[in-house]
Amino acid sequence: MRVTKAQAERNRAHIVATAAGLFRERGYDGVGVAELMAAAGFTHGGFYKHFGSKADLMAEASASGLSQIAARTEGLGPAEFVESYVSRQHRDGRGDGCTIAALSGDAARQPADLKGEFAAGIEQLLTVLQTPSDTPGDADQDQHVDRTTLIDMLAHSVGAVMLSRACPDGSPLANEILDVCRKEILASLAHVSGDQPAAQSPEA
Repeated sequence: MRVTKAQAERNRAHIVATAAGLFRERGYDGVGVAELMAAAGFTHGGFYKHFGSKADLMAEASASGLSQIAARTEGLGPAEFVESYVSRQHRDGRGDGCTIAALSGDAARQPADLKGEFAAGIEQLLTVLQTPSDTPGDADQDQHVDRTTLIDMLAHSVGAVMLSRACPDGSPLANEILDVCRKEILASLAHVSGDQPAAQSPEA
């Protein structure tokens, strides 16, 4: 039976979503095209009806995953983001988690096109984080958090999750890394948002 254009588009979107999760869980080299298509419910031969190469799918799946983390972050203040991101739940939910934390190490060894998707996705996330939060009680805390602070916060948050994941699941260090980094990042955010003491004039 002939597949309609609309159905073909839905099939492609399903393949991309499936690939995004598998890549986050196993890395770009950890899953082949045949296994990926089987996981999506299609035959291996159907892959090239949708994509020119695995690299094309990698770029599209990464862009999709990066857009998802930005969408899930909308409405969160930086502190809320850190609480959710630097957590055991996120650490353990690799397949459903953030593409940045799951695949930045892999992306660093990929062609410029895929790196470009990461740059665009990170920029999108920073833009969302710079948008004032609508959550009651967050406005005063978040209004002074500038781009420099957000980049520092995001880099520390991503690094914390990556370091924790590098440890065995049952290792006390896996939890310690998350707990220490979350506490320090939140303290840093509180400091730059206006809790720091006013600068004193130098003595005469």
